[in-house]
Amino acid sequence: MEYAIGVDIGGTKIAVNLAHIAGQTIRIVKREQFATPKEQGYQLALDRILEMMKNLLEEADLSTAEIRGIGISCGGPLDGKRGLILSPPNLAGWDSVPIVSYFQEKTGIPATLYNDADACAYAEWKYGAGRGTVNMVFLTFGTGFGAGLILGGRLYTGSGNMAGEIGHCRSSLDHCVPRVSSVGYGKINAYEGFCSGGGIARLGRTMVIERMQRGETISFCQSPDALDSLSALSISEAAHAGDPLAREIYRISGCHLGSALALLVDLLNPEMIVIGSVFMRSGDLLRDAALEVLQKESLPQNLRDVKIVPAQLGEELGDIASAAIALGEISALEI
Repeated sequence: MEYAIGVDIGGTKIAVNLAHIAGQTIRIVKREQFATPKEQGYQLALDRILEMMKNLLEEADLSTAEIRGIGISCGGPLDGKRGLILSPPNLAGWDSVPIVSYFQEKTGIPATLYNDADACAYAEWKYGAGRGTVNMVFLTFGTGFGAGLILGGRLYTGSGNMAGEIGHCRSSLDHCVPRVSSVGYGKINAYEGFCSGGGIARLGRTMVIERMQRGETISFCQSPDALDSLSALSISEAAHAGDPLAREIYRISGCHLGSALALLVDLLNPEMIVIGSVFMRSGDLLRDAALEVLQKESLPQNLRDVKIVPAQLGEELGDIASAAIALGEISALEI
């Protein structure tokens, strides 16, 4: 029986949790979150995280000596070996933040930093859909689009902890979808521009503006003033209600997802690809288009070897992932 603290840092929110870990089970005991500060810089966020850690320990009547470790999960780029967050695109001003040393000095608890896709890949491999696999890929499909890689029973992070940045790769898919451009990860037509919450929202705004300029009425966006409020969720709700434009937006996203899947399937030949966040909630809007492209683009043998599944750990995945890496076992991951 062990306790760990997990810190899940995202561009929209930051969550801090206390987890109980026993063997092959992990349970989130308590959790707090707050909106990621946009203007004040990272120090305010670090101080707030520290305050929440203290609150969680007090509420659970635990001392720092009873905590095995602090696991910090964050979108890249980062340097896990030196414990630095290195200017992620969704965290403005977080430049070379020494987050590991900060929390170790403040709490006396060992801390570990991992890319969120890597942490989620480990969590789904150990506790979720990927249990028993040797070669597995996890795709975030949330604020961003990145891959965590379990290869040969080990976490593969690359020479500089930057492996798996598929969201940065440019999609050349144009033969089965309209030529609609979207920007993701600083590149026009990068996969993240189509296969992320923000990407779907931007794609939606582009297509809605085009229809409005033709004089069409859009059920889920009544005027140009409402464009900024469009989100992957609001478009998904409209698509589930039968709106044809909303369904087309998700179909296009699904096609690009299928292209990315084909790239991973043929390059890595995994047993399983686990997809989180948007796919977990709206897979019915994405799956058919994704599988159609995947079947066209990938080698038949590789396609027979792989299963495409949603994340099994559900909405708790980010919390479980950050807590799971706190034990330090991820660095020695091997079946």
